[in-house]
Amino acid sequence: MTPGARIQEAIELLQAIDAAPKAPADRVASSYFRSRRYVGAKDRAAIQGVVYDVLRRRAQLDWWLTRVEIADPSPRGRVLACLAKITQWPGADIEAAFSGARHAPPRLTPEESQALRRLTGGRRPADVDAIDHPDQPAEIRGNVPGWIAPALSQAFGDRLGDELRALLEPATVDLRVNALKTTRDEALSRLRSEGVTAEPTSLSPLGLRLVGRRPLGETGSFKDGIVEVQDEGSQLVALLVDAKPGMRVVDFCAGAGGKALAIAAGMDNKGHVVACDVSAKRLEASGKRLRRAGVHNVERKLLEDESDKWVKRHKHAYDRVLVDAPCTGIGTWRRNPDGRWSLDPKDLEELVPKQARILASAARLVKPGGRLVYATCSLLPAENERQVEGFLAAHPDFAPVPLEALWPAVGAGPVPCAGPYLHLTPARHGTDGFFAAVLERKSTQHLVEQAPRPASGNHASHGHDDHP
Repeated sequence: MTPGARIQEAIELLQAIDAAPKAPADRVASSYFRSRRYVGAKDRAAIQGVVYDVLRRRAQLDWWLTRVEIADPSPRGRVLACLAKITQWPGADIEAAFSGARHAPPRLTPEESQALRRLTGGRRPADVDAIDHPDQPAEIRGNVPGWIAPALSQAFGDRLGDELRALLEPATVDLRVNALKTTRDEALSRLRSEGVTAEPTSLSPLGLRLVGRRPLGETGSFKDGIVEVQDEGSQLVALLVDAKPGMRVVDFCAGAGGKALAIAAGMDNKGHVVACDVSAKRLEASGKRLRRAGVHNVERKLLEDESDKWVKRHKHAYDRVLVDAPCTGIGTWRRNPDGRWSLDPKDLEELVPKQARILASAARLVKPGGRLVYATCSLLPAENERQVEGFLAAHPDFAPVPLEALWPAVGAGPVPCAGPYLHLTPARHGTDGFFAAVLERKSTQHLVEQAPRPASGNHASHGHDDHP
């Protein structure tokens, strides 16, 4: 494809993404390219490179467009600014690509030509080349919606700039080694024989991080279930469940089953894992992954909602319950940069009470002495610490298990963060942003010992669980 044709495809893909604001950009892109089989692998990579640059730095691109007097940013204008400020093409090359020829974008208007000259030439040194500019507010430089910037500032304080910059970087590609089939060293060796270079991750004992980009779908290691694509942070959340062979475990918001796969492998296929979700489509997608991994102790269970009657029927029946709750997904902005622009205040207002309902309902499944693991891929205290604090205040029969006590059996190296909970961020740990809290239900004996004694008479006082 010509440079102009690639640019036109990038503009059209951005238009398709804008037309489906709640659909993930990668899903829109996949559908877009399926209908355009003529786009080869190299062209597709180049097109997606421009599209994801625009999605990551949309706020800055819009700031520049406003500065050069294009008041209504569009996919076309954003691509123009991206080529000038991020890709840093010479102005003449950009103008030549917008040639109006077949498959290329229409010629630049006089207004666009003037804007391009200012974007590539500028009137002051600070205006030339760099996407950053000293006049940009912090939320513009960080490419975050203004409404969420105060909450992120509260979460990170003087580390905010580092975290926002890290969220603008492309995500790493991490693999989890399937312990049912191999070891990490053996998986590394096999990948190397297939031309795939990877390195052990520093925190997850099962993790590998790819060096460079390489499609994995056609490798024997992937087809044979030796490795599974999973961010290192997600691996650690599954490891925190600490499910042992023979246990009964629930993955309450299982989605496509990534963490259920990891949990089942850690149990050596012994015991019982129930992968629950309210989406039949997501559960169905997990079936192929389970078969490829050689996992056969996972049952998939479709729930109507978090209060499904199945939960009540299985009260206090499980050793471990993982709640990987629906959330804003801010911690995954490196790989889902469109998420920062599809999120609005109403989403957060609806998610926080929903998370509380899901956590309270799932807690009913935990047996005395069992553990409840609450996790999100958010960086906001409202979805993380505050959510756990609210739960513990309403459920005195649960107590947190400090991360420091859990870590020797979970991860590699020193404990990665201070405090009782797992907090992972791209800037500090090189993972997606994750939060996890492990909460243990007090044993029946403990509850009996803590129960108040009767004031008088011969009435016995029995400990009981007041959780619905």
